Amino acid sequence: MNSFDNTPSRFRKFYVVWAGHSTGVFDTWEETKAQIAGFPGAKYKSFPSQEEAVRAYRGRPEEHLGLIKALAQRKSAPEIVNYEAIPDIRLNAIAVDGACAKNPGPMEYRGVLVATGQEIFHIGPLDGGTNNIAEYLAIIHCAALLHKSRDFTTPIYTDSRTALAWIRKRASNTTIAPTPQNAKVREVLARANAWIKANDIVNPLLKWDTDAWGEIPADFGRK
Repeated sequence: MNSFDNTPSRFRKFYVVWAGHSTGVFDTWEETKAQIAGFPGAKYKSFPSQEEAVRAYRGRPEEHLGLIKALAQRKSAPEIVNYEAIPDIRLNAIAVDGACAKNPGPMEYRGVLVATGQEIFHIGPLDGGTNNIAEYLAIIHCAALLHKSRDFTTPIYTDSRTALAWIRKRASNTTIAPTPQNAKVREVLARANAWIKANDIVNPLLKWDTDAWGEIPADFGRK
C-alpha cells in the first residue's frame, strides 16, 4: 500500500480485491482500478478502515457483495460489484440495455436504477427485432420517461456505441426488411424516431465503461 498518502483517515477508503489481476487490500482507487480493469468477474469493494478491509479480505467475498435482482428469464442472479466503490460511476443514473435471442429475433429492453438495480421499465419480447434496435429504443424510452416527468438531470447510461450513433443522427439506421412478424417492432421504432426528431435529450447520456466496470446494471445476462 502507498505509505505517502496524506489523505485524512476519516475521509480515506480502503479497497479489497478478491478477484483481479492482483488481489489484496489497496488504499487508493487508482491502484484498485488497475487490478480490476478488463478482468472478467472482478470482485472488489471499499471499506472505511484498513482493519475492516483486512478482515473482509480474509473472509468470504459473498458476505460483502450484493446481488442484482433476478429476472424471470435468467437462470441465476449475477453478482454485482459495489458501484459505490467506483468514484467515476454516477449512482443516481438509470442504466439501459437491450437483448435479442438472434438477429433478427425476439427482442426486449429495460432500464434499471444504478444504485439499487430496481427495474424502471421492461418492454418485450417483441418478435423480429435486433439488439441494436433494442438498445436504441431503451435510450429513447428512458429519455421520454424522464422528459415527461420533467426530470432533466438524471443521467442515462448505455453500453452501445451503435445506439449512441443513431441518437446523434436522430434516427435509427436498421436494415431489417419489413415482415408481418416485425410489424410491432417497426411501429415502436417509428414512434421512437418521431420522438427523437421532435425532442432533445437534455439528460446526460453517458457511455458505460464495460472494460473497467463490468457489465452494465441493466444487462440481461445472456452473453
